[in-house]
Amino acid sequence: MGFRKLLIALLALAAMPAFAQNYPTKPVRLIIAFTPGSSTDIIGRAVAAKLQEMWGQPVVGENRVGAGGSIGSAVVAKADPDGYTLLANSSAHVSNPGIYASMPYDTLKDFTNLALLGGGPNVLIVSPEAGWKSLRDFVDVAKASPGKLNFSSAGIGSGTHFNLEKLKIATGIDVAHVPYKGTPEAIADTIGGRVCCYWAPLNAALPHVNGGRALALAVSSAQRSALLPNVPTVAEQGYAGFDYTLWVGLWGPAKMPADVAAKINRDVNAALASRPAGAVDETGHCARQPVDSPVHRIRDQGARGNEEDPAGRGDQAAVASRLSGTPLRRCSSSKDRPSTMSTTWSPSGFTSMTARSV
Repeated sequence: MGFRKLLIALLALAAMPAFAQNYPTKPVRLIIAFTPGSSTDIIGRAVAAKLQEMWGQPVVGENRVGAGGSIGSAVVAKADPDGYTLLANSSAHVSNPGIYASMPYDTLKDFTNLALLGGGPNVLIVSPEAGWKSLRDFVDVAKASPGKLNFSSAGIGSGTHFNLEKLKIATGIDVAHVPYKGTPEAIADTIGGRVCCYWAPLNAALPHVNGGRALALAVSSAQRSALLPNVPTVAEQGYAGFDYTLWVGLWGPAKMPADVAAKINRDVNAALASRPAGAVDETGHCARQPVDSPVHRIRDQGARGNEEDPAGRGDQAAVASRLSGTPLRRCSSSKDRPSTMSTTWSPSGFTSMTARSV
């Protein structure tokens, strides 16, 4: 009897590498924790499209939104840890435990950290009708009318909310926080003048700024964005040291097979590294996907929008079938070439991160 148990255990161990080698053998469900058109949605669906191409299996994006991304996280925390239910969430995933008194999961124990997907600055946008031409104009009005201006976010605990709180501390202003369901709704009400301002993720803000529907007063990063070179940083406008970058990550349920987690990490990194050096993506960073790949056709759409998709939502199937694959412009100088993050999976997650110049 003891020999039989040993044999079964050995056979199971022998099968494990084969399981990862063949993964995936069926469609993969990608839970996206924020609304369509959000930065998390655009980046998540872009990477999903590339993984689908690499794996030969559908990677189906599903938006499960609310409570600063925690509703989507809860879905994945309760899923089978077989690698077929994954989570795309923003930095809100790691900040929510410090905001909400009660969470339906343990952020540290109930997830497998898989990979970093990308990131970029937020853009402070206002309606052109507001009459403000600079961050200083906005700050002066806010200080003259404390608590009177309504400032939107993509939800309590979202990166856009954190950026707002950071700005309040840096400038000493008092504005009312108005949390929305997601980025598209917050942008629409900012443009419409129902709220004064929004720290929009760059890839969601670009079609509105470039189309003249919104005015960009500042970017949140330490350096200007290559896609909005004429928009100054917050630090340039008198608030030294201000720097905020939104990032998006990939997780799975806890107790995923280590070899499957490692394969997902390798494949995500390969997808992100598959673009020639020098091309600029919608975040203003030097991107690494092939210029004419489906992942960048969708990401370009999310950044710019077009007549068929003015919101820049970049629906994974419909948009990919419409776009022509116009290449993005290329980096031309060292200041346009910030570092990107490569992650290496270990049993404790993507703890090994290496910054490299693109």
